[in-house]
Order: sequence, then C-alpha cells, then structure tokens
Amino acid sequence: MLRLVMLPPQSDLTRSWAERLRMDVPSLDVQVAESVEDVAASIATADAAYGTLSPAHLASAGLLRWLQAPAAAPDAGYFSEELIAHPVTVTNLRGIYNDHVATHAVALVLALARGIHRTILDQRSHVWSPYREPDASIYLPEATVLVIGLGGIGNEIARLMNAFGCRVVATDARVSEPPPYVVEVANPDELDRLLPDADIVVLTVPHTPETEGLFDAERFGMMKPSAVLVNIGRGMTVRLDALVDALESGTIAGAGLDVFEIEPLPEDHPLWDAPNVVLTPHVAVEGPYTDERRYGVLLENARRFVSGEPLINVVDKEHWF
Repeated sequence: MLRLVMLPPQSDLTRSWAERLRMDVPSLDVQVAESVEDVAASIATADAAYGTLSPAHLASAGLLRWLQAPAAAPDAGYFSEELIAHPVTVTNLRGIYNDHVATHAVALVLALARGIHRTILDQRSHVWSPYREPDASIYLPEATVLVIGLGGIGNEIARLMNAFGCRVVATDARVSEPPPYVVEVANPDELDRLLPDADIVVLTVPHTPETEGLFDAERFGMMKPSAVLVNIGRGMTVRLDALVDALESGTIAGAGLDVFEIEPLPEDHPLWDAPNVVLTPHVAVEGPYTDERRYGVLLENARRFVSGEPLINVVDKEHWF
C-alpha cells in the first residue's frame, strides 16, 4: 500500500483532511506527523507527502515520489537546492484562488482609480470633502492596464479590467497567445518596453529567482507619474524602500498592496501612513470554498497517484512554479 505523510504543523483542518483521504482513497495509507520527530520516523517509508519538507528530512526520503505543496506559491526557501535535485515530483495549489484574488486585485484598482483611499482618510477624520481634482481619478475606458503574469489569476484580472473598458496588455513566461480581452502578450524580458505606457500595473507573478526585486527604483522610474502599482502576487517582487521613495517623490501616483517584502509589515513602516496607498494584510486568497478547493486538489492528486495517472499542477522546481 502506498503511504502519504501529512507534514507538520497540523491543525484541525489538516487532521480532518487526513481522515477524509483515508475514506476517499482507501488504498492510500495516510499518516499524520504531529512533530519533527514524527517526520523523521515516517518519511523514510513515505511514497508521498503533503506540506513542507526540510532538506534534512528530504535526505531520508528515498521512496518519495510526490510532494504536494500547501500553497499555490510556497514561501521563499520551499524550493531548496536539495528539493530541486531530488527526483520527487512537486505539485502546488494553483488555480483554486483565481476568482478571489482577481476580485481583490480589481477592488484595489478601483479604490485607487476613484480615490477611495483618500475618502477613507476623510471619513476617519469626519471631514466632508466632496471636491476632487479632475486628474485625481484614472478614467478606465482610456487606461492601459499592464498585467505582469497571465496565469489563471492574471487572466481573470485581464478579463475583468477589459470589462471596464481598459486596454489590457500583459507579460508572461509561458503564455504567448493573447485571449480576446488582451491586446498583446509579451515575453517578460519586454517588460521595460510596455511599462512606460501603463496607467495601472498589476503584479501577479510568484516569487522566483527571476522575479525577486523585479520592481526597484529603476523600474519605478520607468512608470508614468500618474500610474499606480497593484501587487497581489508575492511581496518579494517589489522592493519596499524603492516603493516608498517612488510614492513620496511623486515618481508614481499610488499603490495597492496585499503582499509585502516584509510580512507582517512592521508597525512603524511608512507605508501605513502613506496617503496614496491601500494596504490589505495578505488576504486576497481568502473567500468561500477556499479550504474545500485546497482539499480538492490534494484528493485529485492522491487518486491519480495511487492509480498511476499524471498529476495535476506539476511544478517546474528549478523555477519554483
């Protein structure tokens, strides 16, 4: 019988998933490792695992053939050199958050486009200030939106922004043919060509060796002074110090952020009080059915694994996604 180990840390949710897997895939022996010691005792005989596996434990995982990552884009360090070199196939949870994250991204865009972030400040101060300068808003039917990363989430963002009348362009490492609502899809190395024309820049890319620090002082300097940046991908793609400088100097007009280079964002960080920023605490993925969708990917891959079928959501380990 094939064996799958649920790696720590555990919660009532992951323990319930283990129980469900035992019933849904009875030919799979599911073990729950509550501690590091439990992992050491079980990983040597495991054929599969769910969660995060340290290099030390990976060295003992001679039978391991499938590792299900617990996120669509696991945190930095997940894809260690040892994991990349190991023959194990890694799968992730991509595709299950497209609607939630895309809606969140568009909410941040709309808040910035209509100046809602400024209105909230007035609300907190009990100030009635109905007048806005004409250029304080972004007129969406005349705006160009640059979506960096046209995977499932980026594709949905592009579709929604097109519905507002925006001209949508994108960059992507794997997509070459644009969907009907995207004017152009370029290679990532063409970003600098597209950036100066964008009114709204939306980052959806994962943290990889190629995307770390993608937006720094040089890239902010290429943007329009009236442009805004929205990041719902990974925080390590944007250098926060460079972003603060760009916002304070007027190099760009605003930013909407759900992810940050440092998380949690330190309570004394200047972004908290920046008048041209909308912040949310890494919650874009949350919404109805999220946990059930996570289990659904685990279950589908477990069924495929025991029957010898190709797994879904396979990761290019060297590139981390």
